[in-house]
Amino acid sequence: MDIQYLLWLQELRNATGGTFDEFFNSLSKFAVDIMPFLPFVIFWGVDKKWGYRFITSWGIGELINGIIKLTVCAYRPWIRSDLIEPAGDSKVAATGYSFPSGHTMVATVTYGTVFVWQKDKRRWLAVLCGILILLTGFSRNFLGVHTPQDVIVGFCESVIIILVVGAVQKKVEGNDRIIDILSIIGVAAVALTLVYILLKPYPMDYVDGQLLVDPDKMMNDTFKACGAFLGFIIGAYIDRHYLKYEIPVGTANLPILTCTGAALMFGWKEWFAPATVVAAFGGHWGNMIARAIMVFFAMSVWPIVITKACGDRKTYQES
Repeated sequence: MDIQYLLWLQELRNATGGTFDEFFNSLSKFAVDIMPFLPFVIFWGVDKKWGYRFITSWGIGELINGIIKLTVCAYRPWIRSDLIEPAGDSKVAATGYSFPSGHTMVATVTYGTVFVWQKDKRRWLAVLCGILILLTGFSRNFLGVHTPQDVIVGFCESVIIILVVGAVQKKVEGNDRIIDILSIIGVAAVALTLVYILLKPYPMDYVDGQLLVDPDKMMNDTFKACGAFLGFIIGAYIDRHYLKYEIPVGTANLPILTCTGAALMFGWKEWFAPATVVAAFGGHWGNMIARAIMVFFAMSVWPIVITKACGDRKTYQES
């Protein structure tokens, strides 16, 4: 039934001459290429507490999604049925196994956290984020890269993460000892995840002598998630105990500094890291180290730059 649904959407794409393909493709790319930087912008320049909540939810979501993907090892729709022909460059751009949808997870975690944050303050923004979650999830089906169950589970896991992270944050806020214990648990979770994904068996199906899906390539996203989460844990520890960053609210340099920080992270992720760290250490460990550096930079290095550039003004107030 899931393949039949995707074939129906494929017929719709063909009947409309691909008119909507680029719209849905851009929507999907925006969710994973741009939105993951929003939590850091919020952390630097809008609301530190909510920034932590955003980054924690995003980091945990990436890690859990990767573990599930590498546990289930579900093949993409076009591998399950040669009748499926995904739109545009989706077949090349899609990474990892199919279940659950990583794009839907990231979109739901980021847009969903904005929804929770703004539902009582800016209802129009909350409604817009809800619509974007639905459209991004649907785009994965429309483009032919995910089944409905991939999208539904990606959405559900994100909702659970948002609620759990919010509840835990309220319980442990201000208690550095408990947060440090949770940080140690987080480091252990990263180590266990690496052991698990490296040692577990994977399907090795061949057609005409060609391996259908190379498990080695499927691990890259989870290595990135491990690196990002590790960088967050280390950077957050340094911030809590040493930096104690406070947003310099109202300073003229703050908006440009937050945008510059996001641009530097984007440049590192897209261009500099692949040409340096990833090239030196390989796809797995290189991607993990690169993401750890990127998130550590966001948590511990750029806040120092912002503080110095804004004249050490500590007048943090929540938005």
